[in-house]
Amino acid sequence: MHSTRSGDILARIGAALQAGRDVLASFTPGAIEAEYKVGHDPVTEADRAVDAVLRTNLLREDEGWLSEESVDDFTRLDKRRVWVVDPLDGTREFVLGIPEFCVSIALVENGKPVAGGICNPATNEIFIGSLDSGVCYNGVPAKVSQKTTLNGALLLASRSEVKRGEWQAFNSGPFRIQAMGSVAYKLARVACGLADLTFTLTPKHEWDVAAGAALVLSGGGFVQSLEGAELVCNRQNPLLPGLIACGPRMSAELITLLGDRVQPAANSPR
Repeated sequence: MHSTRSGDILARIGAALQAGRDVLASFTPGAIEAEYKVGHDPVTEADRAVDAVLRTNLLREDEGWLSEESVDDFTRLDKRRVWVVDPLDGTREFVLGIPEFCVSIALVENGKPVAGGICNPATNEIFIGSLDSGVCYNGVPAKVSQKTTLNGALLLASRSEVKRGEWQAFNSGPFRIQAMGSVAYKLARVACGLADLTFTLTPKHEWDVAAGAALVLSGGGFVQSLEGAELVCNRQNPLLPGLIACGPRMSAELITLLGDRVQPAANSPR
């Protein structure tokens, strides 16, 4: 992505994040009713309202759209550039009043996340970046962790997965585990060196991870799907088996630790 065009894209992402933040300000975390989708994922009026304003601010005629809260329009599969968004990642935390939720926006070009923006309005944090420009945290240039070992590293784990006991196998690992909501927020924090690594133990959708992956890559980090390959987005089926994200110097050790949880790249479907 050319640097001039990157600047335009980041300006659009920044404006859309602010618009989404303004919409969320009209709702009170911890005091909003949720409905539940198939699979028991919560959704609120806030999710839908933010989705509408993001679409208005971002989408142009020659671009595709993939959002958790929009009916999937498969014409996106024929588009070179696609917006992949989660209007409110961490809805469960939003409903409970836990300040670990965010607006998440990614631009995908030819299947690759090239720019992203994530805003946590509860903590006044904005993470934004592109492969061309690098990543910024609240307007200050940042980069991923440069730690060379997992020993003592801060690993952000899914609050839901920890609660279900799925992380027990890692309790004796070399890292420190901190449970946190919103996979996008966890990835954003890794992208800016506020944590060293994160990975998922359950499948995630593209809208959960695309923006965070773009930010980690923009910050010089390592991102890989649990299929053992680079992350590819804008698939017909947007459900991914999972994701690894960390500083580049600890990736080999992490993959070794995960063992057969990381599948051979040859098994990666498109």
